Amino acid sequence: MSLNLGSLGVEDASFSFGCSYIMALDCGTTSVLATIVDEYGCIVAQARRSVKTSFPRPGWVEQDPMEVLASQIGVMMEVQFKSGIHSDRIAAIGISNQRETTVVWDRISGQPIYNAIVWQCRRTAPLIDELVERGAEGLVRSRTGLTLDPYFSASKVQWILDNVDGARESAAAGDLMFGTIDTWLIYNLTGSQVFATDYTNASRTALFNIHALDWDDDLLALFDVPRSMMPEVRWSSGDYGRVASDIMTNMPPIMGVAGDQQASLFGHCCFHPGQTKNTYGTGCFMLMNTGDEVVESKNGLVSTIGIAADGKISYALEGSIFAAGSTVNWLRKNMGIISSVSESAQLAASINDNEGCYFVPAFAGLGAPWWDPHARGIVCGLTGASSRATIVRAACESMAYQSYDVLRAMEQDVGLSIERLSVDGGAARNEFIMQFQADLLDIPVLQCETVETTAIGVAYLAGLAVGYWGDLEELEQNAQIVKTFLPHMSAERREQNLAGWRDAVKRSLSTAQ
Repeated sequence: MSLNLGSLGVEDASFSFGCSYIMALDCGTTSVLATIVDEYGCIVAQARRSVKTSFPRPGWVEQDPMEVLASQIGVMMEVQFKSGIHSDRIAAIGISNQRETTVVWDRISGQPIYNAIVWQCRRTAPLIDELVERGAEGLVRSRTGLTLDPYFSASKVQWILDNVDGARESAAAGDLMFGTIDTWLIYNLTGSQVFATDYTNASRTALFNIHALDWDDDLLALFDVPRSMMPEVRWSSGDYGRVASDIMTNMPPIMGVAGDQQASLFGHCCFHPGQTKNTYGTGCFMLMNTGDEVVESKNGLVSTIGIAADGKISYALEGSIFAAGSTVNWLRKNMGIISSVSESAQLAASINDNEGCYFVPAFAGLGAPWWDPHARGIVCGLTGASSRATIVRAACESMAYQSYDVLRAMEQDVGLSIERLSVDGGAARNEFIMQFQADLLDIPVLQCETVETTAIGVAYLAGLAVGYWGDLEELEQNAQIVKTFLPHMSAERREQNLAGWRDAVKRSLSTAQ
């Protein structure tokens, strides 16, 4: 039996063997991905592997950094085999990553001193509560644009230093290194030659001054983190060294790095102020480009660096929703209510409405705009007539409700109405959710041709750095909308649904807000 590209899982791929390509690495929360992208921004081949996540205690979320690295290298090899495109035809590599996830490793051995603490982890809530009581929230927000929350990296680093034997002593001696997942990958892929991150990832640590564009000494002191642990911060589109020859023979350069949501913003070509995207992945992450202005949110959002390319910073407003696609996975894995994620859309659409049932998936507290780490998930409004379809529909609707809250907060902060929403991510392929989202927001929802907008975005950043693409206008010509969802819900029914959601959220909060 002869092998062909179809049997290897590469479909509808056309290859121009005299051409070069861009490789995009997307190190996400549940899986790692390697993607090869052509000059038209089309995906030629992909390889993906799942990443194991552990939950050693309630609210604790960890991953093995060595497994993450090995899996990422594995898919880099696999995608070359699948496509027949090897390192001699890779013009540049881009890296995107789950952002706030924290790794600390030994400078001499290169070994992690503890598991990676994942962005979802809530173990540092007591540390955060103490800082809030000390009145530190104003300092953090004014310097970083972020709120004080266990979500961000700073308290995670502090926890590792305080709880791993000998870590404080090693840090004081300059023997420890900190990085988000991008830094960990760059350091290892370059054979320990480059210790760096980009502006977008740095802006998610709560240790980086987004105005001065440097690590902030006052914040480092607040969290008791030595500056010697911090990586160099570079532009998202620029030089991060070459991949070591024992990983890729021809040592292609790493030329693009961005946090996954900022990469998605770039992949959507949201280059202008007011343009907004939402990613429906493990969580939901909505970003609005605010240009060269840092918009200070008064409605529970955070300010962050959105795009850092071509010597220019574009800031963004962001709302982070902790549980989105993970809610449907919870129904499948923990509850056995559905056998597959794809089943959720069919079940949700099988009933005419939510029957008064609401699902607030506060498994790890609530993010924007509530920021309540002690909130807990609830399902309310069940009756004797409720079925598994009722619960599945409520779970699907919860993504749209949470996104509604974030988008309305954005509109209030910037004083304008968002006219359309660009979407990506796995759950963006659930047509029930997308239609319900358009109905709630009363604006068009634009579904992109690919759900892998994050990979496309970081490929664009890498390609721009080496001249693979000429400018932003060329990238905009590549953008393709595959489907537009238009609202058709009555105003009366919309308000009725939202009133029920607001009541459910109020019940889930730890304190009255």
